Amino acid sequence: MAKNKKILIVEDEPLIAEDIKECLQSINYNVCGICHNKEQAFEALEECNPDFVILDINLGNNQDGIVIAEHINDKYDIPFIYLTSYSTKSVLEQVRGTHPMGYVVKPFVEADLFSSIEIALFNHTKLVRPSVFGIELINANIVDALTNKEFEILDDMYNGKSNTEIAENHFISINTVKTHAKKIYEKLDTHSRAETIVRIREWLSQ
Repeated sequence: MAKNKKILIVEDEPLIAEDIKECLQSINYNVCGICHNKEQAFEALEECNPDFVILDINLGNNQDGIVIAEHINDKYDIPFIYLTSYSTKSVLEQVRGTHPMGYVVKPFVEADLFSSIEIALFNHTKLVRPSVFGIELINANIVDALTNKEFEILDDMYNGKSNTEIAENHFISINTVKTHAKKIYEKLDTHSRAETIVRIREWLSQ
């Protein structure tokens, strides 16, 4: 089960979004956020680094879900499924080019939602062809090698730990964590945690 994966919900109807959240949490999925529009989704993707997205096609009076899907494909290597009230052939053809890992039609059955998530995550791991995440992999792709301590900090960042959690784990201050993070970004030629994680996922999929 994907209970250790962080799931982001993008749904413009608050009651439906909360219902999805409760369904997922009832079997110990980790819901990292709920977004009701495109702007919130872009921000959440950057800040919480989800492993999976449940994405409504229609947000308000437009199809911003497709725009968000294209943004995910451009900047993040994470799977998503569409949640939609429309399952007509024309709609499915329109969104097929964004390469979703599945569709769930509203009103949804909990079992269908759960199975769609699990199948999507499983299929995505097969597509990614993951390598072993270690300091050797990172240093093989950069000029200025990470130190062991920097890799330990990077490992915690990659696994979703906050700066506070990293500081407590290594018995250092938050400012020291930020100093390490800045050095890591310089060595990996990135500018944020999200960009760093995307870079690592690219190396893992090579």
